Amino acid sequence: MKMWLGKKIIFLQTLLCFSIVGTNSHGLKEYHFVLKEAHYRRLCSSKPILTVNGQFPGPTVRAYYGETIYVNVHNKGKYNITLHWHGVKQPRNPWSDGPEYITQCPIKPGGKFRQMLIFSIEEGTIWWHAHSDWARATVHGAIYIYPRKGESYPFPTPDEEVPIVLGEWWKSDVSDVYEEFLRNGGSPNESDAITINGQPGDLYPCSKSETFKLNVHYGKTYHLRMVNAAMNLVLFFAVSKHNLTVVGVDSAYSKPLTRDYICIAPGQTADVLLHANQEPNDYYMAARAYSSALGVAFNNGITTARIHYHENHAPNKSPSLPYLPLYNDTKAVFDYYVSIKGLNEADPYQVPTNITTHMLTTLSINTFPCPENQTCAGPNGTRLASSVNNISFENPTIDILEAYYYHIKGVYHKGLPKFPPLKFDFNAEYLPLELQIPKKGTKVAVIKFGSTVELVFQGTNLVTGIDHPMHLHGTSFFAVGYGFGNFDKHKDRKTYNLIDPPLMNTILVPKNGWASIRYRASNPGVWFVHCHLDRHLSWGMETVFIVTNGEGDAEILPPPPDMPQC
Repeated sequence: MKMWLGKKIIFLQTLLCFSIVGTNSHGLKEYHFVLKEAHYRRLCSSKPILTVNGQFPGPTVRAYYGETIYVNVHNKGKYNITLHWHGVKQPRNPWSDGPEYITQCPIKPGGKFRQMLIFSIEEGTIWWHAHSDWARATVHGAIYIYPRKGESYPFPTPDEEVPIVLGEWWKSDVSDVYEEFLRNGGSPNESDAITINGQPGDLYPCSKSETFKLNVHYGKTYHLRMVNAAMNLVLFFAVSKHNLTVVGVDSAYSKPLTRDYICIAPGQTADVLLHANQEPNDYYMAARAYSSALGVAFNNGITTARIHYHENHAPNKSPSLPYLPLYNDTKAVFDYYVSIKGLNEADPYQVPTNITTHMLTTLSINTFPCPENQTCAGPNGTRLASSVNNISFENPTIDILEAYYYHIKGVYHKGLPKFPPLKFDFNAEYLPLELQIPKKGTKVAVIKFGSTVELVFQGTNLVTGIDHPMHLHGTSFFAVGYGFGNFDKHKDRKTYNLIDPPLMNTILVPKNGWASIRYRASNPGVWFVHCHLDRHLSWGMETVFIVTNGEGDAEILPPPPDMPQC
């Protein structure tokens, strides 16, 4: 574990302004951030939305490598809330990780919770977001983690950094969208717009005057700190007539990769360099969805923002759109992902080769029979569900971390299968209907501290095949392989990249394919594992890994005194 460089105090509360109040009695900087329902009139609607500091996206958190900060969360909204610091490893400190009923009970309206964020190996861009129901649709923001003071980036220092937060927008209240699809058992209504920094862009007339604009100077380099905060959309992103150079993913630097487009899944982040080297003019940056599933509705619109060169030029009222791959271009997606290579010399540890814990988990869309005297909107009158190794996860009423730490029985059950309990051709075109119904339960996997883990995520074609962005809390992992069809341990391991795989925290599993990761289980605690398509998470595509304690300074820290109560 790296040495801490200092501490900073950040306050998240539900006010409608932003202010810096200086330092406290210990000389620690304090920020006041804001979180409650606020009218956000810049969008195509004046409805109130849940915000932090009245901002959408929310404020940016800035820290240095190895720093520790505190966040005081005050919930003055009308719903329960939790906040997750996505990609922050939180060594020995799962208490501040944030997922509801996994590591904490929710912060009730009027309540507060002081969270400690321990940065360790992260460097680059990650993000924070709500982790309760669908509140993260509007409650999210970027985290910038700079190199140690006095150290530099492993690439030429950019002239300016710019947040590019991609999201989705519903005209109706997102909590109503969430409650409706859970009630009827079908799919949620698709979003009304995709957004860049909170705006749908010029193609939406109501947003035209507020479209995000990046003003650039010819010859300068701009560091795009990118976040995909969309609820259910993998996105292509490009800038007209400009190449993009990816230099980091998920807060770990990578070898420079120059492309005319990138792909970014929900939960993922990227550090991207934009060189302003084209004829001075106005250019569009744009994003659109990638969606591989048959018969699944999605928002196929395009969101735009403008790049405006300061140098004199005749204003271009209608810039051309950049090339973006077709919505179903799976080859374009994985050509991009397999091209990302890690910086081995910057990795905190080597790719594990002597694996002690093997796991293979199937990721499936499922159905449950419709209860009597109800009408359900799933296929053939069923209720849609999802599962990990045929277990559709049920949240407990007491958080699992508390139950584990205090030895409270009956809250969860050990024994999540480490291999698929049902053996079949996972990606056959036609599969028996009886395979669609999963079991329900709060099953967890227990992993011994210090284990070297190989985890293969295997997609299935039950109900429909689709890609799954899988996120592990509490660790980063090496993305060592991707493939299509059923994983073959004898053949497919020969294709692994064990030399320079990227270090990530969220990996996109191909439709009817697999993705393989490796990591060392060196962070004791209770850690959530889930799909970052929120409809799949809501249906049960989630589980928990409990990493046991090591000895001495490899044990879970004690809980803070103000943990929210259930």
